[in-house]
This record gives sequence, structure tokens and C-alpha cells, in this order.
Amino acid sequence: MTTMDLRTEIREFLSSRRARIAPEQAGLPAYGGNRRVKGLRREEVALLAGVSVDYYVRMERGSLAGTSDGVLDALASAMQLDEAERDHLFHLARQSRAPRSPRRRRPAVTVRSTLQQVLDAISDAPAWIGNGRYDVLAMNQLARALYSPVLADPRRPANTARFVYLNPEAARDFFVDYDQVAGGVAAKLRMEAGRNPHDEELIALVGELSTCSELFRQRWASQDVRLHRSGRKRMHHPIVGQLDLDVESLELPAEPGLHLNIYTAPAGTPTADNLALLASWAATQQTLATELEAHNG
Repeated sequence: MTTMDLRTEIREFLSSRRARIAPEQAGLPAYGGNRRVKGLRREEVALLAGVSVDYYVRMERGSLAGTSDGVLDALASAMQLDEAERDHLFHLARQSRAPRSPRRRRPAVTVRSTLQQVLDAISDAPAWIGNGRYDVLAMNQLARALYSPVLADPRRPANTARFVYLNPEAARDFFVDYDQVAGGVAAKLRMEAGRNPHDEELIALVGELSTCSELFRQRWASQDVRLHRSGRKRMHHPIVGQLDLDVESLELPAEPGLHLNIYTAPAGTPTADNLALLASWAATQQTLATELEAHNG
């Protein structure tokens, strides 16, 4: 994959969402037992959305440029889209309305020093800042210790999508729920592609993952999308063992596209104890590194 064609994205997204809804799920009669299409027919979607069949066919062929928000809302309801899917549909429509522009390389993202200070002030929880491409842009000491398997790849910025799909053995050891994590990574990258279809680094990343990982190709083809949200992540760390962490992913309004991710555990739990152990280990490693630097100096 060397480019993201917007019309193809729209066509494949709408057809895949249409295919998953049976007529009875949409409250429509299913006449006859030999339907040639999986899910809803185009005319059934048009009926549910309150538009003409010709108009819906144009939309599914990739033309959303003149579509009003009201029609998009009706289409989202007809296809029973969830919040992430609805947002993705609106992103695709917004990109369709925008003037055509060439692929562009985003300027290198650097995290402001004050944000690094914020990360460093969070001493009892791993915290890091990333973008929609899964680049790890800044971390505190405990996050560096937690993500040491991810950081083993010398490329910078480190990228958790590459770790998940291009180093699957290590990733399966690290992420207890590997299949769920892999699905979430692909779905969030697909969401990012709808927001920024001309992002050259994103296009290159998707191309690299598609070339090197059959699993990614399968997950990418599903057209699933997902929002960055809070949740739970289970990890098996090589130093301290099992960690069942609560994850908060916060958008940074002053830095569009960046998220602050903080991992915590309730006090008194085995995970809280293991986090404290990890913090002690990280401090020891930091002390050793400082002593080595002083010795070498």
C-alpha cells in the first residue's frame, strides 16, 4: 500500500458496514431465503436512510463531497454505526469536501519541555505521550521501564504498532490479551487514516505493516475503527510479572493529535505492588546509568 485512495476507503467502509446487518436487524422483512448479497441491499439502506437509491449508490461508490450532515446522520442510523464508526464516516466526508492536496510529510513532532516536566512529575504511574500513528514521543521513567520490550527496537520514535505486528512473539509475551490489542491497534490506525489520509508517515507505516504482517492485512481489511478510550490493559513484564493496569487516554487540546496515556492500579492490589517494584528497579537502572556515565566521564 503506497497511497490511501479516499474513494476506495469510503466504498469499502460503507459496503462492509452494510454487509454486516441482516434485514431483520434493521426491522425489514427478509423476503425469500435466497438473498444474493450478504447483509442489506443498497436499496434497503437507501430506504432506511430516506434517500434515493441512486443517491446512496453514488455515496457508496466513494462520493461524499456534497453530502449534508443530516444525510450522514441518517446513513449512520440506517447502518447502526457506533460512535467510532460514525466519527469515521464524518471524517471521510470532511476529507471529500476538502480541496485535493498531495500527500504531505508532517513536521517532526517534538513534545514541549513543559509536557515532559508533567510526565516526570508523575512518579507513581507509567505515563507517556503518543500520536495517532502509535509513535511514542515522550515518557516518564516508569513508562520507560514498563515499555522496555517495546523500546528494544532501536528505531526512534518507538512505535507500538510495529512492535505488535512486526515482533509478534515478544508482543504476545508482553500483552496478555494480544489478539484484542492487535485488533485495537489496526482499528485506531484506520480511524487515523480517515482523519489524515494524506499523512505520509501514516501511509508508510500502514504500507510497512501490510507488507510484513498477514495478521495486519486481515485486521486492516475488516474496516473496523475505534476511538482512543480508557480501559484496561493486561501485561506480563519480564521483570515484575503480571500487571493489570487501568488506562486513561487523554487528548491534549493544545497539541492536536497527541494523547497522554497514564496507567494506574488500585492501592493494595498485586499490580500496585508490582508497579512499586518496577519503580524501584527503574530507579536502580537509572542510578547505574548515571554512575557509568560519571565513571566514563
